Amino acid sequence: MQKYSINNQTIQTLLTWVQSGDIAIPEIQRPFVWDSSKVRDFIDSLHQGYPVGYVISWTNPDVRLKDGSKSRGKKILIDGQQRITALTAALLGHYVLDKNYKKTKIKIAFNPILEKFEVLNPAISKDKTWIPDISEVINSSNQWDLTQKYLSDNPGNDGNHISSIFSRLMSISTKQIGVIELSHDLDIETVTEIFIRINQKGVKLSNADFVMSKIASDEEHQGNKMGSVIAFSGSVVSDNQFTNHIVDNDKEFD
Repeated sequence: MQKYSINNQTIQTLLTWVQSGDIAIPEIQRPFVWDSSKVRDFIDSLHQGYPVGYVISWTNPDVRLKDGSKSRGKKILIDGQQRITALTAALLGHYVLDKNYKKTKIKIAFNPILEKFEVLNPAISKDKTWIPDISEVINSSNQWDLTQKYLSDNPGNDGNHISSIFSRLMSISTKQIGVIELSHDLDIETVTEIFIRINQKGVKLSNADFVMSKIASDEEHQGNKMGSVIAFSGSVVSDNQFTNHIVDNDKEFD
């Protein structure tokens, strides 16, 4: 028996689900592990109309989420966290929580003349041929003003061409991504197994990720709390300043 169905959703719909809280991230998921260049390439693929893979969701009222609450019938994001997070960072301007559990902002710049994306850097921020942050364009309701300002800053360019490029950039939100919806009657062990198998591709799960996924799915022993404690402890230990403090003040530390 097939355990899923497939539907296409626009990026705008997915982002609306995120903003309204209709999409939830379960404890078996990981922090954002993509680097900025991968976010840039992902946005470029959308702009070019290339396929970008599927997002997998599951609706179940009793799954524990990252904040410790229950899902209460929300769409639980089983696979696609990196893509959804990349979209909220690049198109909505949201902060992301990196693999060290630190907040960071990823700004993707765009050059309408070259029709090229790049991660914002100091050189690009000083170059008027670049739009420093595409989220400002994507969320604008006035394409005319954007085009006129750009042409004012970059005289000599074909206004009709630049306007069409802005229109194409703003249409990213209308592009579609396939959403695989897992059957609601699947149990957490089956869904965790699906998650682990899928993640053998892309940014692979390490042995530690595998263990954390299994710990998080163990609701009987409050796996979500154990997972959070382990993750926080790991991030603290990885902080060189904290480790040096221990070494300097605890003579028995080796």
